Amino acid sequence: MDLPRRPAAIIFDLDGLLFDTESLYQEAIMAAADDVGQEMTPAIFHSMIGRPWLQTRAFLVDHYGSSFPIDEFRAAWHRHFDVIVETRLAVKPGTLELLDALDTLHLPRGIATSSSHKTVQHHLAAHGLGGRFHEIVASGDYAAGKPAPDPYLLAARRLDVDPHLCIALEDSHNGVRSAAAAGMMTIMVPDLLDATDEIRSLCTFVVRDLHVVRGLVLAAR
Repeated sequence: MDLPRRPAAIIFDLDGLLFDTESLYQEAIMAAADDVGQEMTPAIFHSMIGRPWLQTRAFLVDHYGSSFPIDEFRAAWHRHFDVIVETRLAVKPGTLELLDALDTLHLPRGIATSSSHKTVQHHLAAHGLGGRFHEIVASGDYAAGKPAPDPYLLAARRLDVDPHLCIALEDSHNGVRSAAAAGMMTIMVPDLLDATDEIRSLCTFVVRDLHVVRGLVLAAR
């Protein structure tokens, strides 16, 4: 299993890829839905993964109807998540080892996420990773979020690297669509969502964890 091209940069998603947060978001969203008296299922939550907030908002209003208390729900969601994440935020397996390898190889790296800059900085600081990424592209930096290619194209531009020579690491379907549309070598590391036939067709590889990504990057050098 070899990469098709020698990578010049690595661009990471955040939630579910660098940090084991998607299950925490699901727990917080379930609690928030209960707070506002609405049923929330895992299938509904899975449809939200990888979407920026405006898309998620439109999806929820369309699903539940215009009477859904979307602002109250979002406030409750963040309130529950803020409590959970303070004690249960964990990095995904292989994260630190991959970053160490990238340091050794002097490979630039960035983050392209639908989350806010505040969330990115919080998560990185919690594990002492604040100085280990050269560029961060987050909500508010681009016109169209995932699955549009904008977040990944902007990250490549800020890193001054041809998107064709970037590895994009993703756990969500919309993230894979975004990275593939940007022309990147897209590797999916599934978290809560399995790779479908469509998603596999867009990926260079689907792998079990970031340890495998480390091996691929080292072998390409």
